[in-house]
Amino acid sequence: MSSVLENIKTRRSVRKYKADPVPRELIEKVIEAGTYAATGRGQQSPIIIAVTNKELREKITKLNAEIFGRPGFDTFYGAPVILIVAANKANNTAIYDGSLVLGNMMLEAHELGLGSCWIHRCKESMDSDLYKDLFKKLGIVGDYEGVGHLALGYADGPLPKCAPRKEHWSYFVD
Repeated sequence: MSSVLENIKTRRSVRKYKADPVPRELIEKVIEAGTYAATGRGQQSPIIIAVTNKELREKITKLNAEIFGRPGFDTFYGAPVILIVAANKANNTAIYDGSLVLGNMMLEAHELGLGSCWIHRCKESMDSDLYKDLFKKLGIVGDYEGVGHLALGYADGPLPKCAPRKEHWSYFVD
């Protein structure tokens, strides 16, 4: 079996992380994998923001939990890194492009021995002052839509088991 297929089959969403910091070199490799995702017409509409600052991470977590309707819940499961993926709304494939970015990053994280989990509510977060201020501080200009967050860190415990694949997943027309 190819290593790519093996990673696809064994990658799982991690919902409990160690507090251990992730070396910047590994975060950069995960991000690099995201930058090589296919994008509509090669426009490369997504952007990736890596958040390792504990104070900002806590603010993002608080906001995400409030949007989720579960104040006080750590929607990032203690992950020390949050990757924010947003895409320029001007591109009609923005959401698809950002989704592929997240998929690539999850596979690379797994390859590097890191756990990851796609966390929703990024779209809703974009309207907050927290995100508007963050984009302004980083000099990001444009009309961006949140695609997803990626919790990233070292798994605290074994990876979950793979669910059996459903029947009738694929069809052939010869």
